Amino acid sequence: MARRVLMAEAVLVGGLALAILIREIPGLMREVRIWRMAGYRSGARHPR
Repeated sequence: MARRVLMAEAVLVGGLALAILIREIPGLMREVRIWRMAGYRSGARHPR
């Protein structure tokens, strides 16, 4: 019985996380595009 409750909770939390991720994808894509236009390459900047 406890295992079934645990599985149900895991499915619920996983579904919620997936829904949030899907909702945030357009904003993340926009941010990545902005970073590329700004010229940041994986955070590695050349020291001057």
